[in-house]
Formats: sequence, structure tokens, C-alpha cells
Amino acid sequence: MNLQDAPLGHTAEYPERYDPALLFAIPRAANRAPLGIDAASLPFEGEDEWHAFELSWLDPKGKPIVAVARFRLPANSPNLIESKSWKLYLNGFNQHRFANRDEVRQTLVHDLSSAAGAEVQVTLLNVDDDALMPRRLPGECIDELEVEIQDYSPNPGLLTASDEIVEEALHSHLLKSNCPVTGQPDWGSVLIRYRGPRIDREGLLKYLVSYRQHQDFHEHCVEHIFTDLMARVRPERLLVLARYVRRGGLDISPWRATLGERPPEPLRLARQ
Repeated sequence: MNLQDAPLGHTAEYPERYDPALLFAIPRAANRAPLGIDAASLPFEGEDEWHAFELSWLDPKGKPIVAVARFRLPANSPNLIESKSWKLYLNGFNQHRFANRDEVRQTLVHDLSSAAGAEVQVTLLNVDDDALMPRRLPGECIDELEVEIQDYSPNPGLLTASDEIVEEALHSHLLKSNCPVTGQPDWGSVLIRYRGPRIDREGLLKYLVSYRQHQDFHEHCVEHIFTDLMARVRPERLLVLARYVRRGGLDISPWRATLGERPPEPLRLARQ
């Protein structure tokens, strides 16, 4: 499927009615092939967690209801869903009447699962739900390290490790990549949790900053980081989780991990 056909980067009118045909699916395989990832035998498990902060619909009497939706799209789904099409689709709910919240949730599950090619989990949260309170990433932040930066395109050669085996969590708020269609900046924070040879922190920070001019989808950036760490450091266990800043009412937080590794409980950072 050609990205030129996607709503992203094109002027689009906001829909006046509910229309699941607005969802634009993008096959994951094309972006995974350059990383040597075999779609039939993924080297990781994971999810793409989305939050929709601008979700509203009408009850049977026409009264607006607002909520925040959490979506979990499995990493083994054949497709991801292009973000602008997702936003346009959700805006179609604004003037649509639903019998109750469960009908809204079931509609979302059906439509998103059909587009992704795999079951998408949907949770509807109240806008003041405690689960939406900002939290911090676990582990140590490496952003205050004094480093000289020369690379602004992904350079896995910056990743090195010692022979010492450690188990630790490191994070950075300096991740930035760019939309592959519009070139707009995508700001994010990334968590690296692993057991294996001790990663050189200065090299890791320089490597993460090297995505600064890279153009790719959030999901593929995380898979790129995961595959580079596995190839260069060879950890026994690894989790890579990125939490990208909200754009247009949607944020995306992909994670990829070795079998059995699980991310922290759902959390939202202050920038999201």
C-alpha cells in the first residue's frame, strides 16, 4: 500500500459521521525487511499502546459523553494504523449516538481489529481517572552525561558493552525522530531495560540522539533500536519502550521485548 494514498500529509475535512472506512492500514513488513526482521518469525513480542484524549460521542438523548481511550495493538499484527486516519475516524464519533459505553468499546474493537488484522484491546477511561496521572520512567536517566554528538542518523556502531553482566534500566528524554511523510518532529522518551553485558551509557545516549534526523514511524524506530541492541550488545533479556509526545490528541507508546519480558504497568509521562 502506497503512503501517498494515506491521509497523512494531505488536507482532509473532518468527518461529520461515523465511518470505519477512514482507517488506513499500513503493512509492517516493508519497514521490517531492511532490519532483517522476518514477519513469520518475529525476534520480539510487544504492543503499540495508544491513548486518544479527544474521544466523544452522543448518548441516546443526544448528550455528549467524553472519555479517554487506551488501545493496545499487538506487534504481531500484519498492519499498523496510520495516525491521521485514526484521528479522523475517531472524530466521526462526535455526532454519532451510541446506546452505552460498551457499544462504543465494541465498535472500536471491531473496526480497529479489522484494520490491524489482529485483535486490538480497548479500554475506556474517565478523563479524571487516576491511571492517567503523569508518572516517571523507572531506572536511571542518562541525559546529564557530557557527550559530544556528531551523528544525527542512526549509528549502531555507537553501541558498545563491557564483559560485566548487569541487570538495569536506563532511560532518556532526548529521543526525537521525524514523520516519514510530513517530516514533522516526533518527540519521545525511551526506556531500555536489560540483563546482559553492561552497555556503555555515553555510547547509548549518543546512539539514541542519532535518531534526531531519522524519518520513520514510531513503531519502526523502536524495532530499529531493539534490533541494534540485540545485534551489538547481545543481552539475555531486553525491553525497549518509547513514549512519544501527544500529537492531535493521540500519543503512541510502542514496546518490543524478548520473550517473557513485560513493560511497566501502563503509565503516562508529563509530556504526554
